[in-house]
Amino acid sequence: MNEKSTAEPHLRPSGDMLTAHLLALLKGWSAYGYELAQRLEEAGLGELNKGSIYRMLRQMERSGLVSSTWDTSNDGPARRVYNMTAAGKMFLDNWLAFIDAHRRGLEQLAGLAAASNAVNDDAIAEGQARTRQGGRKKSA
Repeated sequence: MNEKSTAEPHLRPSGDMLTAHLLALLKGWSAYGYELAQRLEEAGLGELNKGSIYRMLRQMERSGLVSSTWDTSNDGPARRVYNMTAAGKMFLDNWLAFIDAHRRGLEQLAGLAAASNAVNDDAIAEGQARTRQGGRKKSA
């Protein structure tokens, strides 16, 4: 069996989730697309299609969430450097608030389910106890 089949599946963010991940990585610093792809992998998101990341960054720039400039300071080819804009910060803040609200809702759901399971377990135990008591009375 190869390693890929036994490894835990990776989260494959797309759409707004990928946008939020990229913006979170850009919070407070600038980066090249390749650096962002590497950081996503290091964050545990697995190997993502670099072309998809670059397309997403261009879409984010058209939407005003990021800006970019060409870095020509190195001897190699010019590279595009991305920065988060004020609109990008607002998107990220809203996305994090949305996720936090869902987290709280999931915690409430888990709490209700746990309480329901406890009530059901108590009811089952009580029913079993009655059955045992009833069985003893019949045989007495």
